Amino acid sequence: MSNYQRVLAKFHTIADMAKQIEKWKMAGERVIFTNGCFDILHKGHVTYLAQAADFGTKLVIGINADASVKRLGKGDDRPINSEDARALLIASLDFVAGVVVFSEDTPIHLIEQLQPDVLVKGADYDADETDPTSKKYIVGRETVMLYGGIVKTVALVEGFSTTGILNKIRN
Repeated sequence: MSNYQRVLAKFHTIADMAKQIEKWKMAGERVIFTNGCFDILHKGHVTYLAQAADFGTKLVIGINADASVKRLGKGDDRPINSEDARALLIASLDFVAGVVVFSEDTPIHLIEQLQPDVLVKGADYDADETDPTSKKYIVGRETVMLYGGIVKTVALVEGFSTTGILNKIRN
């Protein structure tokens, strides 16, 4: 199998990813899940994902579909890169085990179907926040904790954001 084929093999439908996660768990693997737009991959993203991967053995990433990114209000010209391009870049990271594109505004249904052992978000969120209306609330928190999973946050790398990069390019 070529390197490119290995990267493509990490792409899954939600149903296929759920089946793969079941197999991994039966083999004793610990599955970590996080999600995001990852529009222009940068140092902050890679550092965050690498730290998330350290919470288990198989890191699965949910990528917001193009329409979902537009609804999130990140700007009329976003996403810059298509969902396929963004997923390909994320899948090319060796510590990423699987990638799923989801079309909803939040990953709650994806989390319910995948049932990861660990749910991870950046430290701009709060793993202990229970108010779903709070900007610090982690969607899927209760779901993961209900079946015995855990919720973690990792520090963000200061000075790196897709919006910041785009502002630099434009100015």
